[in-house]
Amino acid sequence: PAWRSLTSTEDALSFGEGAGYPLLVRPSYVLSGAAMNVAYSAEELVGYLAQATSVSREHPVVISKFIENAKEIEVDAVAANGKVINYAIAEHVENAGVHSGDATLVLPAQKLYCETVRRVKRVTFKIAERLNISGPFNIQFLSKDNRIKVIECNLRASRTFPFASKTLKVDFIDLATRVMVGEAVKPAPIHLLEVDYVGIKAPMFSFTRLVGADPVLGVEMASTGEVATFGDSRHEAIITSMRAAGFRVPKEGVFLCIGPLSAKLDFIDRAKNLVAKGFTVYASTGTHSFLAERGVTTQLLHKPSQKAKPNFEDYVRDGKIDLVINIRDSHADSGSITDGYNIRRNAVDNGVPLITDVKLAGLIVAAITVEAPELPPNGQPPKVKVRAWDELGS
Repeated sequence: PAWRSLTSTEDALSFGEGAGYPLLVRPSYVLSGAAMNVAYSAEELVGYLAQATSVSREHPVVISKFIENAKEIEVDAVAANGKVINYAIAEHVENAGVHSGDATLVLPAQKLYCETVRRVKRVTFKIAERLNISGPFNIQFLSKDNRIKVIECNLRASRTFPFASKTLKVDFIDLATRVMVGEAVKPAPIHLLEVDYVGIKAPMFSFTRLVGADPVLGVEMASTGEVATFGDSRHEAIITSMRAAGFRVPKEGVFLCIGPLSAKLDFIDRAKNLVAKGFTVYASTGTHSFLAERGVTTQLLHKPSQKAKPNFEDYVRDGKIDLVINIRDSHADSGSITDGYNIRRNAVDNGVPLITDVKLAGLIVAAITVEAPELPPNGQPPKVKVRAWDELGS
């Protein structure tokens, strides 16, 4: 995406006028996306620059065009003298805008066009050759309308190297180490289309221990750990990985509060799946009206600030809600933002699983409704195949 390294607020505003909003603001000398933000207006850009650091020649800020509704693709690879030896192409469940450390990663990728995969592979090989890489490296891509853009290339092993090694049964670190010490290394054959199982890496969060923190995903990393599991399909793998991360499959009540119109449209079929499966679906005023107009029956619960009955706060406190799906609207007014925070915080404080990304919500709901017809009606978790790692692919 279009980007510039800038040394003054005036330059940043000038770039914003030319590139258009939203913009991703990345300060100097930060790790895990600390102080990174997405600015949707000039006013937000000035505010984020003030929060991040003093913008100067010693502390430049990288600002890039933020592409909305784009898919994020991750490549882990090893090269020797600019020639790629091995690589793994994975996809994020969440759209770009969620820090890669907080994203849910699927390997091999299950929902990429063949042409997209070819382009990612081609660009990866060209970057390795141009930089004459010897050792491990990681590239993050954006993909939208089958066009790809490079977010960044890191000349190091990423956090996903162990996951890629386990999933594909090829020790990427061993290969990279041998390359770096000058040994001759032969590529280990990897045929991504022939892997007959799916691995999913899911993040773990500690919001229950962080009193007052907003449990929402963004460009700044918030996770404190991760787990990975495998399944015959991405639906089986997502349930096992989420359960390993502390997620509980809902028994009866699911609350929906979905802000953006695009997210509401994305989730219509999944809301129908929940109702058809026998779940009691509650919804906030806007979501309730939207779904009702499209033939989906939900029970209205008022937001915390409305003080009307029935109210979300009472239901989540009384244990009537087993899962909260809250998708925030980046363009919402301050009142809606406050309600969103209170909904998310109430879920966490009452020990109720919370999902804040519509793509992840859709995948999980599909896994427990459409793809799991054998899900016990009494709320027991779905049956899981237990296999040793060395049984996968055998």
